[in-house]
Amino acid sequence: MSQPLPPKTCSIDRLVTVQEDIEKVLRGEKTATRRNGRYADPGEIMELNGRRFEVTNVYQQSLGELTDEHAKTEGYETVEAYKNYILSLHAGMPWLPHMKVWVHEFRAV
Repeated sequence: MSQPLPPKTCSIDRLVTVQEDIEKVLRGEKTATRRNGRYADPGEIMELNGRRFEVTNVYQQSLGELTDEHAKTEGYETVEAYKNYILSLHAGMPWLPHMKVWVHEFRAV
């Protein structure tokens, strides 16, 4: 049985906010987002440009566990491309293999 999730650290309306990412979600190219906190519960609805997306899964993952398959759910071909994008958004942020992030998976409803 899975452990209960800790309290959210932010709200679902902050889950996907970068215009480039919003467009990838709307095109179906992005089906997950990783954050340093928990922004949503499974079953919650995120609305982007009038379209609705249901959060289907929320779990923790270390950056060192990321594979190219995970990067594709973020809309990138490789982990390296995804890493470069994230570091371009967060100047000075370290990319440490042991660093944990919250994965939020979602689908259109």
